[in-house]
Amino acid sequence: MDRRQLSLRIAFSQLRGINQMLAREILARIGSEEAFFEATDRQLAAVMGFSNRIFDRQYRDGLLKAAEVEADFTEAGHVDATYFTDADYPSRLHDCTDAPLMLYSTGSCRLNDVLTVGVVGTRHATPYGVDFCRKLVEGLASRVGAPVAVVSGLAYGIDVAAHRAAIECGLPTVAVLAHGLNTIYPAAHRNTAVEMVRSGGLLLTDYMSSAAVHKGNFLARNRIVAGISDCLVVVESAEKGGAMVTARIASDYDRDVFALPGRTSDIYSAGCNSLIRRNVASLVGSADDLIDAMRWPRRQQETAQSTLFPEISGEEQSVMDYLRERGEAQINRLSVDLDIPVGRLTGMLIEMEFKGLVLPYPGAKYRPA
Repeated sequence: MDRRQLSLRIAFSQLRGINQMLAREILARIGSEEAFFEATDRQLAAVMGFSNRIFDRQYRDGLLKAAEVEADFTEAGHVDATYFTDADYPSRLHDCTDAPLMLYSTGSCRLNDVLTVGVVGTRHATPYGVDFCRKLVEGLASRVGAPVAVVSGLAYGIDVAAHRAAIECGLPTVAVLAHGLNTIYPAAHRNTAVEMVRSGGLLLTDYMSSAAVHKGNFLARNRIVAGISDCLVVVESAEKGGAMVTARIASDYDRDVFALPGRTSDIYSAGCNSLIRRNVASLVGSADDLIDAMRWPRRQQETAQSTLFPEISGEEQSVMDYLRERGEAQINRLSVDLDIPVGRLTGMLIEMEFKGLVLPYPGAKYRPA
């Protein structure tokens, strides 16, 4: 694509209130983006059969000027600008009425060539949620017999936990940003973003580099997280929050929505429990649940059988039985009730955590994994 065509497409994609349906209608009638920007206000109104503020000459000239600056940025930064008529535009987004006309990205993941699972949740992730993210992604990486990419928003909590789990498991992961590619927000996740790109992932946004970071952008970008995902998993969420918005959008897009259940007393499981109770989401407890529900192909299992359960000692078994019966326990209570010295119990619990048997919680509490 030549520089002039890129600028015209960027400018056209920024028309206020435009969507793919209206864009196709305008281009079908006027002929091209260049014709749209070269026509007079009256010519556009006559061709379209109505007047609109987006036909104003001064407004269109302003868009072109800003687009030329953005074209400079994309070329200098080796950013891919993907237009809605391009073959590599994410095909899933064509079914979404509010999908953007232009996407900016850096990275090598091609969304049309992979299965995609969106993973979202609270910024205040608990060990329970983070551990589930890891196990879910590990299961997808080891059991799905087709390329899979993990999609999220690079935010604190569940988002970044999902991205990091994907990197560790060798899956490409896609971050949908709420700002231009000239920055990374939050800055604390810059190294993760760099590693995502190096590992075959993608940073994706519909915002130009001139767009300011605004809180409203984060809700708006959720439509892209939902739109490019074959299914969406809500790991932890309060009853209100961005993850709940994304779940609603995904449901409206006819995407399969899953939610991790939690205890009714846990504030960051309340949203997930509500989604399940209202039949907005299906309960998910493992990668197998998702794979079966989505009917994704399974990887042929190796003939050598792996160890299904870690070996545990008699004392470890007594700890597991105690925690399963009560749900959780503080280390001092465990020591007293099981008659195990605190020093030995501490080392035992650390070993059990490495084995994936227990999860630590604030207040020196432990729960079964």
